[in-house]
Amino acid sequence: MRQWVERFLEDLAGEKRCSPHTLRAYRHDIEEFLQHWTDLASPPVTPEHLDTLVIRSYLASLSGRVSPSSVGRRLSAIRSLCRYLVRWEVLDQNPARLVTMPRRPKPLPVAPEAGAMEQLVEAPRPDTALGARDRALLEVLYGAGLRRSEAVALDLQDIENDKDRMTIHVRHGKRGKQRFAPLGAAGARALCAYLALRPTLLKKGRGQNQSHGNEAESDATRALFLNFRGGRLSGRSVARVVARHRSAAGIGPDAGPHALRHSCATHMLDSGADLRAIQELLGHASLSTTQRYTHVSVSRLLQVYDDAHPRARARTRPRKKDR
Repeated sequence: MRQWVERFLEDLAGEKRCSPHTLRAYRHDIEEFLQHWTDLASPPVTPEHLDTLVIRSYLASLSGRVSPSSVGRRLSAIRSLCRYLVRWEVLDQNPARLVTMPRRPKPLPVAPEAGAMEQLVEAPRPDTALGARDRALLEVLYGAGLRRSEAVALDLQDIENDKDRMTIHVRHGKRGKQRFAPLGAAGARALCAYLALRPTLLKKGRGQNQSHGNEAESDATRALFLNFRGGRLSGRSVARVVARHRSAAGIGPDAGPHALRHSCATHMLDSGADLRAIQELLGHASLSTTQRYTHVSVSRLLQVYDDAHPRARARTRPRKKDR
């Protein structure tokens, strides 16, 4: 069974072009399922013995330990594995197809107000290399709507500067999808200020990168955003940058790096941007994903209505004949 799992993961990496993060999640979920199956002692852990009862037993063991969304993610991984086995005629039918997906809550995206976002991106002090990097990073996340993984994967060659217009070539979107994302004037100024100070970060890490080989040094030379050691900035470091500056803007702890992307879409939609244009900017494969932001705007519309419209408040005077 584990041989088929390895072939399945290779297929995800090759044909499906899944990211390393997605592959790690699939591997973790499937190995956890196989371990549960092994602990059952019966039936044997072979493809021909993979049935609905084994899958349901595994999902039942997760009850109370993980959230419904995590249970759904594990079931989705098992379904994908079973579909792969059916395609290769190892299984006659997909046993996971009969297992229902748990009902998962669909919370609205966290999107702080535009004023709070301005305070957030302007919180870092640009007079140091790290401060300039933080401001440029926040401008790219909010101004261009990039995912955290897309931002850390940017290279210097991905920035195209044409007079007063700066464009980011996103080469490492989901499933390898590429797109161009414009960056506004404020973001362009912040990025140019960081690029002027970037060599100081690169110089600090030259010795460490050389000790790790030419490959590490080459990657650091190409990378747009560098850490204080002169290497490519990691996704966790991006989360720490957002966490470090969000308190200065009065933004709650629920707002992580993805909240800047949500805010980019929501604020554009509030200002009248076309939904299709936002879909293209964010790189969504489906318009239904982009439509989540319409719910955020509707909720804000209702709040404005409740606050402003006289008929929305239960303070109307009774008519004379009712007195």
